[in-house]
Amino acid sequence: MTAEKTRERKPAARKRAGLKRAPAAPRSTPETRAGHVALVGRPNVGKSTLLNRLLGQKVAIVSDKPQTTRLSLLGIKTTERGQIVFIDNPGIHKPLHKLNRRMMSYVDSSFETADVVCLLIDATLSFGKGDAYVLEILGRTAKPSFLLINKVDAVRKDRLLPLIDKYKDLHPFREIIPISALKGTNLDVLERLLYEVLPRAERIFPEGSVSDQSERFYLAELIREKLLGRVKMELPFVTAVYVDRVERRAAGAPAGEGSRSAAEGGETGDADEAAFSSDAGGKSETRRGKNLEEFSADGEMEREDGAPAPKTPIRAALPDRPPGYREGRTIDGKQRRDLPVTFVQASIFVERPNHRQIILGKEGRVIKNIGIEARRDMERYLGTRVYLDLQVKVRPAWRDSADVLDLIEGQK
Repeated sequence: MTAEKTRERKPAARKRAGLKRAPAAPRSTPETRAGHVALVGRPNVGKSTLLNRLLGQKVAIVSDKPQTTRLSLLGIKTTERGQIVFIDNPGIHKPLHKLNRRMMSYVDSSFETADVVCLLIDATLSFGKGDAYVLEILGRTAKPSFLLINKVDAVRKDRLLPLIDKYKDLHPFREIIPISALKGTNLDVLERLLYEVLPRAERIFPEGSVSDQSERFYLAELIREKLLGRVKMELPFVTAVYVDRVERRAAGAPAGEGSRSAAEGGETGDADEAAFSSDAGGKSETRRGKNLEEFSADGEMEREDGAPAPKTPIRAALPDRPPGYREGRTIDGKQRRDLPVTFVQASIFVERPNHRQIILGKEGRVIKNIGIEARRDMERYLGTRVYLDLQVKVRPAWRDSADVLDLIEGQK
């Protein structure tokens, strides 16, 4: 029998003929390490600030208001050693509405997904019931956990040791690391220790990936960030932003009826391409401009052929404003008139008519400033001129409405 016929034998025939199967090549162990790291803690302890600092660019909005983060966001850092996928979570709290219950469901999911859990605490705050509740939830997982004591730049060193001793007795942390998310203190130590714990594995996401959120969701978050910076009391908790549509047009396209130049009330020569309106129970009251056009109900981005465009991951940081930006003449060093235009229509949901009036402000000043600040960040992110149309809509009890919550979460 020829060697060629022997190779053609089926496994059973090979065994009867006394032929042995060649040993399988040993599977090589990856040299890189990769895995998920959940960032958890009470509201407003600096989780999003830490994520942005670790990645070296802005992927999560930041404010001094609690519960700024409502959905879990992935921040992906790829290095020569491997890839760390950080999960930025909502602050842990006892839920009162469907919105809050959904927020906590994201936290629960991150515990299941994560290879390592990092608990952030604020070194400037005393231990309280909220911290005990977080430790109770952390005690339900057997995953390796790190304690990150944030804002150490704002406290004296002699206050840290009692804090470390207290937490060391309450939970078996694998590592306890004093850090400053704002200044970057000890973040290199954190990254090195995480790589020591993460499993050996190939990178999870392709090279160059930064986040899992869509462009449309990020634009909505930018608007909400500026909104949070200008409202107080209960308003941060009862406001949400939904981007109804994003449309791009070539350079030279008209800005639309609602645009206003500096001569019509713009600021320091910065073309104020924004329209603001409110909507109470379906009735629209236009302020300082008209709506561009009828927008699609599903709110998806559209290409020129009319088909929905795929979700686009965040791809770049928001750089510092370049020279000449305050005069509104350039965007990233390019003349505004030579750039394409992006039309963005977004809805701000509130629960009561008086909430809407607060956001609009006297003579529309508050919503105008929110629009100007958001549009500037959008222009730096997109690299285009932006026409922003904001509408404030009253949706009673939207935090307990599955339809509204699905709509908002669907942007991601």
